Amino acid sequence: MPSRAKHPQAVLFACGLNSVRSPMASALMRSMFPAIYAASAGVRKGELDPFAVAVMEEIGRDIARHRPMTFEELEDWEGMNFDLIVTLSPEAHHKALELTRTLAADVEYWPTPDPVGLDGSREQQMEAYRAVRDGLMERIRHRFGGGARGGA
Repeated sequence: MPSRAKHPQAVLFACGLNSVRSPMASALMRSMFPAIYAASAGVRKGELDPFAVAVMEEIGRDIARHRPMTFEELEDWEGMNFDLIVTLSPEAHHKALELTRTLAADVEYWPTPDPVGLDGSREQQMEAYRAVRDGLMERIRHRFGGGARGGA
């Protein structure tokens, strides 16, 4: 079903802890392509990262109320009705591929660096988070907008 993969109606962004990369990606997706349902999950549950909240606020996106959750919690809460799972870390990719044994979803791997725990000043750390945010924004714009400019 190539058309479903090319034009999904529901996308799940997944990473290790659902605390930085996947919440950023789902918030960007919702603002850039509101007609596509977007959610996020992690292999394990982390705490929402304040640097992620700060760099998203810089572009007018509020993720402060995001509640990190695992794949299992998401499935219990709303089900796993996604056409596409975009994985941002190796462990999330393995978990998503495992899920496709019983879930009819396509999986795409977008290797995305984890900015957590980098050494340096606060500004250097913020720059690392901005680079992740901007990289995700560009990837989402290119993948779902066919190269067209999105709303962010």
